[in-house]
Amino acid sequence: MKIFVRERVKATDGDKRPRYRVVGVQGEGLTLKVKRIRKCELREIAKHTGAEIVYLERDGKGKEGKRD
Repeated sequence: MKIFVRERVKATDGDKRPRYRVVGVQGEGLTLKVKRIRKCELREIAKHTGAEIVYLERDGKGKEGKRD
């Protein structure tokens, strides 16, 4: 099982807000009901389910997905 996440744009170190957004889950038996999640929560879920966490890279420019 894999959990795909990406780092949020507005989240920075020291914020008291969740830093990662769940993009998708591969495999059966796990449903996440949150939009944003903390790294410690991700690690705990992965530990208990045996899932691998896949951190998706950002392009750094923020141009993909935007309208011209």
